[in-house]
Amino acid sequence: QLQLVESGGGLVQPGGSLRLSCEASKFTLDYYALGWFRQAPGKEREGVSCISSRDAITNYADSVKGRFTISRDNAKNTVYLQMNSLKPEDTAVYYCAAAQICGSTLDVSLFGSWGQGTQVTVSS
Repeated sequence: QLQLVESGGGLVQPGGSLRLSCEASKFTLDYYALGWFRQAPGKEREGVSCISSRDAITNYADSVKGRFTISRDNAKNTVYLQMNSLKPEDTAVYYCAAAQICGSTLDVSLFGSWGQGTQVTVSS
């Protein structure tokens, strides 16, 4: 089964940047759409961004458009999330997951092979 491991989280001040990584093992990521999701305490898990498998088409939640960038490096079997202009409301555990397609609404139910998550805290 595909295994995903996230890294790169941490504590950052508002306005700062972080880059999250999600590395896959046991299977190549080439044929999977890859998504980033987040879950804040007391809230449901929500989609942040997704990148398709074949042509690397991306989509983003409205709350992160213009600030976050998703990318993938199939040679390294890794997907990234560059997060800029971070806000306190971006604080959450961030997860990556895989699917056959991204879908237009970043629906959590389409995705599987969830990683363990990495904590992002935006605070002064």
